[in-house]
Amino acid sequence: MARQKLTAGRVREFKCPVDKTQDFLWDSEVPGLGVRATMGAKVFVFQGRFDGKTIRAKIGDVRTWPIDSIDPNHPGARQEARRLQGLIDQGIDPRIDKKERLAEQEAKREESHRGEVTLGEVWPIYLEARRNRWGDRYYLDHIRVAQQGGEKKKRGKGKTKPGPLSTLMHLKLNALTSDQVSKWAAEESVKRPTQTRIAFECLRGFINWCNDQPDYRGLAATDACSPRIKRQTLPRKKAKDDCLQKEQLSAWFEAVRGLYNPVISAYLQALLLTGARREELSCLKWEDADFKWSSITIHDKVEGLRTIPLTPYVSSLLASLPRRNAYVFSSPTAASGRLVEPRIPHNKALVVAGIEGLTIHGLRRSFGTLAEWVEVPAGVVAQIMGHKPSATAEKHYRRRPLDLLRQWHFKIEAWILSEAGIEQPEHSEKGLRVVKSAQGE
Repeated sequence: MARQKLTAGRVREFKCPVDKTQDFLWDSEVPGLGVRATMGAKVFVFQGRFDGKTIRAKIGDVRTWPIDSIDPNHPGARQEARRLQGLIDQGIDPRIDKKERLAEQEAKREESHRGEVTLGEVWPIYLEARRNRWGDRYYLDHIRVAQQGGEKKKRGKGKTKPGPLSTLMHLKLNALTSDQVSKWAAEESVKRPTQTRIAFECLRGFINWCNDQPDYRGLAATDACSPRIKRQTLPRKKAKDDCLQKEQLSAWFEAVRGLYNPVISAYLQALLLTGARREELSCLKWEDADFKWSSITIHDKVEGLRTIPLTPYVSSLLASLPRRNAYVFSSPTAASGRLVEPRIPHNKALVVAGIEGLTIHGLRRSFGTLAEWVEVPAGVVAQIMGHKPSATAEKHYRRRPLDLLRQWHFKIEAWILSEAGIEQPEHSEKGLRVVKSAQGE
């Protein structure tokens, strides 16, 4: 194999013969360095022996690689050929070394791209990934705390306001540090402490999720939403004690029964008389209500399902509602087809009744409190409301059948209606069936 010193002129004039697919011009100064010419290109190559076999590696196009270079950051073909021979002398396959370097560069590019990802870009991905594991209200909380605002309200006049997290949405994930979150929480909690507390918990869940995902792991600081920040920056959450007093029952029922929307009116009354959570009851379907055997099956957020008595008055409320779709408390205007937000009508009823500060959840609290007037066993009330058993006996030795729950639940409803001055529906002596049920029995 003839060799001659590679020069710019020789490289430029070297061509592949028409009767060959490729030809080589080898350098006399650096063993293994050569130029390979084909009909379409000319490239510098290196050829050597590794592990007893001849190997060949491409260096680069002759138009972009100089033959020699004194710049260590941009070596020439001779410097690169010497480096490749050095790898062979160290027992390293130059081809594998090249693949590893390319993989390393690709990893750096990907890491650089990851570092540019913002909270606003990943937030919708997070919501979509967790959507099936959340309730509707919890999902809407995540939408609200991150919304940019400025859109026309679906209910009422005006435009929506920016959510507490809106000011963080432009930040890169690697900028979500404990200092940044602490500063944000201090500023937002002055304006809207409750919403900031909700947003903080949403953000903490988001960061935990990110650190479980290969694409986002390690970007946001794991201590960005630490308990210390919550304790030192956010105001303490006060335990609510809003509850209907027995002397307020008459005024509350009169105002709620006077609401223009019979579905909302029935819903609010059923909340008080069943002690159910608001989402549990709003998701109730007709197939879940058994008018014949006076029972309701509720999709419990704790246990999955629980069956409670369908009391006479609640049964009459449900039987009077229109069957527009699968939901008992239906709404022709809501996208979900069911009642979503009953707070505004309830607040209007409270004004009429002259009652202040009673929340929707306060109706559930009222059920548990008012039941004490009938001296109902605490375990019975907890089982109807869907609370976890709090004592060993309740956890392991109490499995009350529906008949026993019905006996006590009927008494609770009867006492509440009596205090409210409402005539009670008739039911059989055993309390098993409502006379005027949906089947007309």
